[in-house]
Amino acid sequence: MSDNFRVRVAVGVVLFVVAMVAIYTFDSIPFKILYAAFAAVAIIELFSFFKQKCHPIGILLATLELLFILVSILFVGEADSIIIWYMALGVPGYDISSYLFGKAFGGKVFGASRPFPKISKNKTWEGTIMGVTISFAMVVTMYAIRGNFTTEWVFLLATPLAVVGDLFESYLKRKFAIKDSNEVVIKNKFFEKPELVVGGSNGHGGFLDRIDSAAFTTAVLYLIIKSVVL
Repeated sequence: MSDNFRVRVAVGVVLFVVAMVAIYTFDSIPFKILYAAFAAVAIIELFSFFKQKCHPIGILLATLELLFILVSILFVGEADSIIIWYMALGVPGYDISSYLFGKAFGGKVFGASRPFPKISKNKTWEGTIMGVTISFAMVVTMYAIRGNFTTEWVFLLATPLAVVGDLFESYLKRKFAIKDSNEVVIKNKFFEKPELVVGGSNGHGGFLDRIDSAAFTTAVLYLIIKSVVL
């Protein structure tokens, strides 16, 4: 078992516990503050990309990513605990499942074939398929139990949007020749300790890598809810 895997699992468990406590205290306000703080550091990481390779398409993508993050802050700020749970099942549910199954079974069924070789060469068919399946199943189960079919159908889009959001950020980083979103800022002593929150001291990504799918998903859902559902 690699150190990378151990750190990711440990950080994931800790963040999950913290998130649960934050959701179920003071009307989810602590969670909203926590998300806003994560988003703020993610934006700093995003701006740090410009210290690396700069590309016109990359600038456009970075601008879009910034808009996604800002809109996602609005979404989370207005969301109740039920909506947050939909997002948790659809987004981190996909991220965690795809990562774990990719690590455990990647390459054992589809061999060396990759679903997105030009965008994210480390993603496997096994991890992607299981991540989508498990995440979508959890969202559908909650949707069926809740029974609000006329208004909550929009959250069924959470899983597929999470996939697109993850790929979007991977493509963005590729345009800036960035591997991990924190690889620039973590070299600064001021950010070294904050990056430990997401296990960033050993090159395990950064805050933007943690909320990329959530930012894209919540931004798109926010626009759909405002224009179609309501």
